[in-house]
Amino acid sequence: MNPDIAIEQTGVTADIQGLLITGGPVVWILCVFSLIALTIVLVKVWQLVALRAESSKVVNSALAQWRAGRGSDAVGQLDDAHPVAAVVKCAMTGRLDGMNDLLLREEVERIASARLNDLRSFFRPLELIGALSPLLGLLGTVMGMIVAFQQMEAAGSQVDPTVLSGGIWQALLTTAVGMAVAIPVVAVHAWLERKTERVAALMSDSVTRVFTTPLPASDSWPKTAAGTGDRNAA
Repeated sequence: MNPDIAIEQTGVTADIQGLLITGGPVVWILCVFSLIALTIVLVKVWQLVALRAESSKVVNSALAQWRAGRGSDAVGQLDDAHPVAAVVKCAMTGRLDGMNDLLLREEVERIASARLNDLRSFFRPLELIGALSPLLGLLGTVMGMIVAFQQMEAAGSQVDPTVLSGGIWQALLTTAVGMAVAIPVVAVHAWLERKTERVAALMSDSVTRVFTTPLPASDSWPKTAAGTGDRNAA
């Protein structure tokens, strides 16, 4: 390794350790908050990428089949793993089975709510971290200022301005760290919320299109000899 790079990395590590020691317990708590928030964000991004929650290509293709009167083919295209596709599949299957519309809408809403709640999981911890971080930083600043003025009082007439200014900047450090943690967390939380809202809007639009499309009388699940519905394997 290049000696200059090694020296620079050592200096950065020493600076970080110095900030942690200077900031005290509040900065340590904020660092833990930042690690928790980073973990949650990575998990949620992975979830959105893995599920392709906002992708509407397959759903639109299935809806085109549905409008063309090929309900069984439409259901066969939909994957239960995709949140929007699962809700649309429930609506299509219920209509093909002749389920009462009111009961079917209740079931569709239940499944949609469950899928959206899964997408919103861990949003509350992010929200709490974004709200608590600046408050913890402010608390650290207040406590640091109290200590600084206590030192000034103890010094009496022999007050050293450098000691007071050093105590003040150390106290303000916690507020800076709190804001540094809170700002990106709040921004990412808003971005994730917007992603979830778009999925919810896509669900609502797709399900509405299923219910507003007339179902041809000839399009139903094949019946067995006993007269019960026997669904084609998707």
